[in-house]
Amino acid sequence: MARRCELTGKGPMSGNNVSHAKNRTRRRFLPNLNDVTLQSEILGRGIKFKISAAALRTVDHRGGLDAFFAKSKDDELSDNALKVKKEIAKAQSAAA
Repeated sequence: MARRCELTGKGPMSGNNVSHAKNRTRRRFLPNLNDVTLQSEILGRGIKFKISAAALRTVDHRGGLDAFFAKSKDDELSDNALKVKKEIAKAQSAAA
């Protein structure tokens, strides 16, 4: 899954390069992807993801990876992220 955020599903967009003479040529706007390791407090380990900078800020804003997955929609997540979300949900139900 290249050039796509694993948590938000953000991918490349297309648009135009516009010169001073207003000549338009097609181009791609790629998301700002970073390889990060996010810590799960419930699982007690780190998980590697390829996510956008905006998604990283969202994870921090929501209070960590576990809280992010609690509010996230399944259709936006990658297969790897969906697997981790199910692991976290299973661990939460076992702890409660």
